[in-house]
Amino acid sequence: MVNAKHLRKFGVRVVAIGGGTGLSTLLRGLKQHVARRRHDLARFPIADLSAIVTVTDDGGSSGRLRRENRILPPGDIRNCLVALSQDETLLGRLFQYRFHAGRGLRGHSFGNLFLTALSDVTGDFAEAVRLSGQVLATRGRIFPATIANVSLRAVMKDGSIVAGETRIAACRKSKIRRIELSPRRVRPLPEVLEAIAQADLILLGPGSLYTSVLPNLLVQGVAEAIEKSDATRVYIANLMTQPGETLDFTLADHVRVLLRQTRRKVIDWVVVNNKPISPELLRRYRSKHSEPVRVDFPQLQRLGVKCVFADLLEEYAVVRHSTDRLAQLLLDKFVRDAPVRS
Repeated sequence: MVNAKHLRKFGVRVVAIGGGTGLSTLLRGLKQHVARRRHDLARFPIADLSAIVTVTDDGGSSGRLRRENRILPPGDIRNCLVALSQDETLLGRLFQYRFHAGRGLRGHSFGNLFLTALSDVTGDFAEAVRLSGQVLATRGRIFPATIANVSLRAVMKDGSIVAGETRIAACRKSKIRRIELSPRRVRPLPEVLEAIAQADLILLGPGSLYTSVLPNLLVQGVAEAIEKSDATRVYIANLMTQPGETLDFTLADHVRVLLRQTRRKVIDWVVVNNKPISPELLRRYRSKHSEPVRVDFPQLQRLGVKCVFADLLEEYAVVRHSTDRLAQLLLDKFVRDAPVRS
C-alpha cells in the first residue's frame, strides 16, 4: 500500500468487483472519498475508483431486455451508475424509476431502457455505460466484466445442472459444487485488466458469492491479474448466509470457494462485521433459513487470510452494510494506516 506522503501526492487507485446491491452499497460510500482535483488528495485519498460488474443476470427487467434486445443485462450496472453519480436526487431517481403500467413497459426501469437504447445507438454496450457515466457525472468508472453474452450454470452436489442466475439463486434441492460460465472462456474488457494491474486496493464483495462475486473472477485472465497485482486484496464478507447459495457457510467456506474455483491467491484480508443483529430481525431471517455468517478464525488463519473486525451493521427492514462506516474502515485500515509498499 502507500504511505502518507505518497497518498498526498498520488492518491490510491481502488477497484471494486461484484454485482447486485452489495457492490452499489460499497460504491456509494467510497465515492465520498474520491478527489475531484489533485490538490484535494490530502482530504479525499482516492485518485481513481473503478467498478467491475458481473453481467450474468437473467431475471426481471434485465432478463427481459437481454432476451428481447440481445444486449448485456443492464440492471447491476444501472445500480452502480446511480451509486456513483454526483447527485442521486433527480437523475438518480430518474434512472431508478420503474414503470408500473403500460404493455411492454411495466416492470422496466428507466435506466435499463436508457442503457438499452444507448447501446443500440452506439453499437457498443461498454461505450453506452461510459456515456451514461458522463450523463450522471459519476465519481468513478464502471466496466462490465466482459461484453460477451455469458450466462451462469451450476453443477450441484447431487450431480444435476442448474442453468441461469435466477434459477441457481432459487435452487433448494442441492448445494452448489461449482459455478461455471457458459461459454466457459470469455475475454474481459482490456480496461478491466488494466484497472486491476494499476490498483492499490482490490475489493471483492459484498454480494452473493456464487452469482455476484465469483462470475467476475471466472472471466478469462481476471483472477490471474488479481493474483499478480501488487494491490492489497480484500474480501468483504456478506452479513448473512443465503439459502440456495451459502446455506450453513462459514466465512472460511466463502474463502475456500473463491480460492478453489479460481485456483489463485485472490484474497489477503477479510472484513467482518462484529455488531450483533437485533433479536427481532434475527428471528425474521431465521424463519427464512438465513443466519449471520460465522467467523471461524482458526480456519481463516490456515488459509493464509487475515481479518479486520468492525461495527458495519445497518438495520432497517433488512440487514445491510453501512455505506459510510464500511468505506471509512477500508480507507483507515488499508490506505491511511498502511505501511509503505515495496
